[in-house]
Amino acid sequence: MTLSWLQIFRMGLVQMCLGAVVVLTTSTLNRLMVVELALPAVLPGLLVALHYGIQITRPNWGFLSDTSGHRTRWIIGGMAVLAAGGYLAALGVVAMETRFAAGLGLSIIAYALIGLGVGASGTSLLALLATACAARRRAAAATITWLMMIGGIAVTATTVGSFLDPYSSALLLRIVGVVTVGAVLLTTVAIWGIEARVGAQPARADRPMRFRDGMAEIWAEPEARNFTIFVFLSMTAYFMQELILEPYAGLVFAFTPGQSTQLSGAQNGGVFLGMLTVGIAATGLRLGSIRHWVVAGCLGSASALAAIALLGASGAAMALVPTVVTLGFFNGMFAVAAIGAMMALAGQGREAREGTRMGLWGAAQAIAAGFGGLAGAAAVDVMRALANTDATAFGAVFFFEAGLFVLSALLALKVIDHGRGRGATLVPGE
Repeated sequence: MTLSWLQIFRMGLVQMCLGAVVVLTTSTLNRLMVVELALPAVLPGLLVALHYGIQITRPNWGFLSDTSGHRTRWIIGGMAVLAAGGYLAALGVVAMETRFAAGLGLSIIAYALIGLGVGASGTSLLALLATACAARRRAAAATITWLMMIGGIAVTATTVGSFLDPYSSALLLRIVGVVTVGAVLLTTVAIWGIEARVGAQPARADRPMRFRDGMAEIWAEPEARNFTIFVFLSMTAYFMQELILEPYAGLVFAFTPGQSTQLSGAQNGGVFLGMLTVGIAATGLRLGSIRHWVVAGCLGSASALAAIALLGASGAAMALVPTVVTLGFFNGMFAVAAIGAMMALAGQGREAREGTRMGLWGAAQAIAAGFGGLAGAAAVDVMRALANTDATAFGAVFFFEAGLFVLSALLALKVIDHGRGRGATLVPGE
């Protein structure tokens, strides 16, 4: 049996929970550390880089899910670890207000748990989706589940932002507690029984295989190796603005914590619309290929980042939100097209290695996200020390990120094949 549309939707709920917990750490807590606690932007950048760096273990989780005979336990267990890390991260920020060293130590533990949880749960979920989903539904399934994840991010960021003003430590902990506990409960209900019902349990290995040998088999596949390089470079560009956009809004345009959190929600709302547009146009109307949508998304993102940089110099605060939504829209176009290729390519090559491939690409994305976020935050700190104004400092970093998106578009023209049916299009069944 293969996944029904209802089961795909249920798996999307798990993606939604992942996004809801992670966005608290990458947007709300990041903003509080930089603006309210007046800490250098590189500090939350290092913490977020830690949680992404820990996700280098994604291939291990994928390999375990391939060989253990049961992916559901990794999905639920990983979500529980992620939720614990999310709540501890909020506790760490609160502790930093009075005891910085203790708060920092707690935050390091928390962000390590977040990385482990996302790696175990997310990789196993994607492996199950790639394994059990019919080929003709893979592109649509990728679109649905990622739209739900972005929807969870947007709704969580917007809702938390509206409840967080006026800010207090006790209110922050209550809100984060509700989100994290709810994520574990919803994940358990959503995923329970799907794997067994569709008969998608991976077969246990007849003989134990070392992880290094399994990875060597995948890395020897040219398509998997080249796609890994593309994912790393493009996602570095994608994530550079993640840790600096909200501080930019607060320092340059005087946004409040609630307003800047809502700005993150607006951006992810744009990502949602961009993904939806590609899903309808490419899957339903059969317009364009993955390569077309990836290139368009990269170039559009570059243009939006340049516009955001120019807004700081002009002081046009009213235009910031629509421009950030535009950035999100083109980010979404790029992301869903890349995900469509990833879903299709996961089943190519050696059999029973979907989890390992997803883990490899997830690790490349995570390392790029950590590196990109940290590089963006560190660059802002350096530029703020050198430039006359915050607007100039942030603008220089946004322009650099725009250049990386242009390079990513050029790389996509070489890495993503336009004409072949092996995952090169988003058309169902091809």
